[in-house]
Amino acid sequence: MAIDYQAVAKKLWQARELQSFQVEAVSEETGIPSGRIDQIESGESVPSGDEVLILANFYRHDFRDFLDESRPAPFEQTDILYRRHGDAFTSEDRRAIQEFLYLCEIEASLEADLGSQKVSFSFTPTGPIYKAHGEPAAKALRTELRYPSNAIPRDVFDDFRRIGYHVFRRRLMNSDVSGLYIEHPIAGHCLLVNYDEDVYRQRFSVSHEAAHAIFDSSDSVMVSYRKGTSRYDERDLREIRANRFASCYLMPPDLLPRVPHWTAEQSVHWAQQLRVSTQALSFALRSAGRIDEATAQKIRSVSVPSTEKIDPEAPPSLNDSERARRMTLLERGLSDYYVGLCFEAHHRGIISAGRLGEALLTDHAGTREISVLFGRSIEHGS
Repeated sequence: MAIDYQAVAKKLWQARELQSFQVEAVSEETGIPSGRIDQIESGESVPSGDEVLILANFYRHDFRDFLDESRPAPFEQTDILYRRHGDAFTSEDRRAIQEFLYLCEIEASLEADLGSQKVSFSFTPTGPIYKAHGEPAAKALRTELRYPSNAIPRDVFDDFRRIGYHVFRRRLMNSDVSGLYIEHPIAGHCLLVNYDEDVYRQRFSVSHEAAHAIFDSSDSVMVSYRKGTSRYDERDLREIRANRFASCYLMPPDLLPRVPHWTAEQSVHWAQQLRVSTQALSFALRSAGRIDEATAQKIRSVSVPSTEKIDPEAPPSLNDSERARRMTLLERGLSDYYVGLCFEAHHRGIISAGRLGEALLTDHAGTREISVLFGRSIEHGS
């Protein structure tokens, strides 16, 4: 098959532009002279195979994105994202988002290779009232995942992975962004949650982004902003629906407590039981007609101490050093689930030790450190 090098040149230029990299920065990081990069991007010179591999790795793309015209490259989605919300993302955030999509694609590939089984879920809303779609969708998903009627979801990140969504947490520089949803042409539903948020807020955010996957995949790209920030639109019906779904999934109305007189202690206790913020708890209770606005404000005035909040991917069973390292990995998007997939694929001989390092966004020393942290081994002969 002949390669269209003009198309390759355009894609390499586009990959750099979408991540807001200057040619000089790419040159410094890759060792390819800046003049050579200019020649390649302009189509004046054909890149060598090694140059394509080096640049693809630097831009966090599969090299086939540049060479295979039959392969749906994920440039369109990021182009849409930055045309709609470009000024919301720094160059660091654009890099983080590209790494997120890179991990989603690898995760999808490894799940297929390992034969991972997923729960099939879809929901078709009825009626024109968007907010009314959220509760029945949340109930339908809980039923599909076989939650008892009185059960509280404990690891919602795992819940959405079980239905085939790719869930990653990554710290973004823009704290106004709580999360985003992208329909990746290869990986499918991809959910990014800003790790800058409090862990209980992250639970709400991933549920919110999952709602966009359920209801709004035709839009390809959705960005969610924190309530109260300048970009948050309280009139956006899609955001209202996603908030309702998240609230009902985490706090089913039938499970909401009936407390005659709320105190600070009760507010903290129930927020901890449901693993949500007191703000989310107050809104859920208010929507259910259980409390008045004065009580809602009282509940919101306190919070669960951050030291007492439970992160399923950084559990209390870890010592302080292990937990800190796990959290550092989570900041970069390396979830327990994803890391486990990578090592399992390596153990079965599906990926080499070198490819394992690429998948973990690190070098040999970093791979070794992660293997020790997770109690896994590296087969160097593979």
